[in-house]
Amino acid sequence: MYVVFVNGKICKNPNMVVAEDFFFRGLNKPGNTSNPLGSRVTPVNVNQLPGLNTLGISAVRIDYAPKGLNPPHTHPRATEILILVKGTLYVGFVTSNPADPTLKNKLFTKYLYPGDVFVFPEGLIHFQFNVGNTNAVAFAGLSSQNPGVITIANAVFGSDPPINPGVLTKVFQVEKDVIDYLQAQFWWNID
Repeated sequence: MYVVFVNGKICKNPNMVVAEDFFFRGLNKPGNTSNPLGSRVTPVNVNQLPGLNTLGISAVRIDYAPKGLNPPHTHPRATEILILVKGTLYVGFVTSNPADPTLKNKLFTKYLYPGDVFVFPEGLIHFQFNVGNTNAVAFAGLSSQNPGVITIANAVFGSDPPINPGVLTKVFQVEKDVIDYLQAQFWWNID
């Protein structure tokens, strides 16, 4: 018997597929935002819903406490379309490095209100911040069954093993004690 992997996941024998492979229950339930960032992402990708394998789509629910933040991050394999259903968010993304070295990366931002939609292009660093004094809720669709996520602070300052402080002091143009402090922090994963 052969096992076929597609996108790193086992491709199930069609005779063994069941309705549960295409079903997820729970996006109506708020995520626990009791963490230092004040947000929680509830993913529905191929890891939670095997029937998504090869379909090129996934979804998330994002809950934000007042002043909660989904920190700067990127999805290396997906564009994201975010729909705000409750609250007020300040959202944005930063363009990739411009070809002209005299130019800077450009920041695109908007304040979102219920019913507003914003798109974060594939691979670009983006964020969402609840600027309101009440909880906020958003749903997003992503153009991959396995979009991946790289949270910038976690990757740079929380890697294991840590990035050599000499590299980080040079790139950020700060003293080593600043890097040591940042690397000593506990970096939260809200997924």
